[in-house]
Amino acid sequence: MKRDQEPPTATSGDQVDLIEWYFEQGWTDGLPVVPPTSKTVAAMVAALGGDAERLEARVPPRWGNLTREVLAINMVLAGCTPAYAPVVRAAMLALCSPHFNLHGIQATTHMAAPLLVVNGPVRAAIGMNAGANVFGSGNRANATIGRAIRLVLLNVGGAWPDDLDKSTLGHPGKYSFCIAEHEEASPWAPYHVEQGYRPEDSTVFCIATEGPHSVTNHVADDPQGVLDSIVSAMSTIAHNNAVSSGSCAVVIGPEHATTIAGRGWTRSDVRRYLWSHTTNTYDDISFGGRYGTIYNRNLPKWYRREPGARIPIVPSPDDIHLFVAGGEAGRFSAFLPGWGHMTSPVLRAIDGSAPEGVDRCVDGTCEL
Repeated sequence: MKRDQEPPTATSGDQVDLIEWYFEQGWTDGLPVVPPTSKTVAAMVAALGGDAERLEARVPPRWGNLTREVLAINMVLAGCTPAYAPVVRAAMLALCSPHFNLHGIQATTHMAAPLLVVNGPVRAAIGMNAGANVFGSGNRANATIGRAIRLVLLNVGGAWPDDLDKSTLGHPGKYSFCIAEHEEASPWAPYHVEQGYRPEDSTVFCIATEGPHSVTNHVADDPQGVLDSIVSAMSTIAHNNAVSSGSCAVVIGPEHATTIAGRGWTRSDVRRYLWSHTTNTYDDISFGGRYGTIYNRNLPKWYRREPGARIPIVPSPDDIHLFVAGGEAGRFSAFLPGWGHMTSPVLRAIDGSAPEGVDRCVDGTCEL
């Protein structure tokens, strides 16, 4: 944050319109913020573990210092409560991991934004929404946790639109992009348990994606029927995964998940089916060779670059990160294309622990 002048406090008197003052300083995301006070910032610092000057991370592309006090201020600005502090802190540490390449994501012309998915008991403890309208409005924890992250990316990372943030279009997730997995409605083990954590662990998962692409299928009563609709959404040459590989996310709605699991299909079965049935061909993604090979130079070397060859949207089934979320009524799911091979998603326990016997996953999916 800029420190050229000290902000007035909420008790400075009636002569200062604090909300307008923060707009004038350029410390907001375009929406009004909550003016911090010494009391609210101190409470937030305490929730972060105390030691206001402790450096948690440096945030690219400006590489500003994210001390606990600065993190606390941005959380107050966003409207967070102290109970959210461990989640926001863990998310920022995950985003600032070298695997994630936050510098690239902050400065790219692409529309990607960091998506945060929370698992474990902390979801219920702080009242997160994993159900109806999960990507939408109406829940304080989801909205303000995501907003606090964005304010840090702006105020500390310096990624202001048309300055260091060069995104051509952006998307609404660049205000707030935070959900929880609907573990209670899922027929499968929670995502973090599948990755080696215990059910009683709480984790944050960060991945850079576009906004959700809706998948609707109200007729299929078998796994293949539901998943073929998702395959259709994934099989396009218009998103970054098609030409830059990397990772992506799929959110299965509870009704679709029930249909799929009702036939005995596991989460792994779903990922493998989605991966093996994408239909892009090299002819499609190379535009029939009209523009040479430069556009596809970043695809994995082992992809067959020849007419008729099938080109996966991601290198392996494990690069499709699958969650169950959303309301229990409605046969909808979503596909979220990733940014490409330039980033790796990161899964991190809120307390910093790692799964037993695992220090770090090769693709960055787990991080101490």
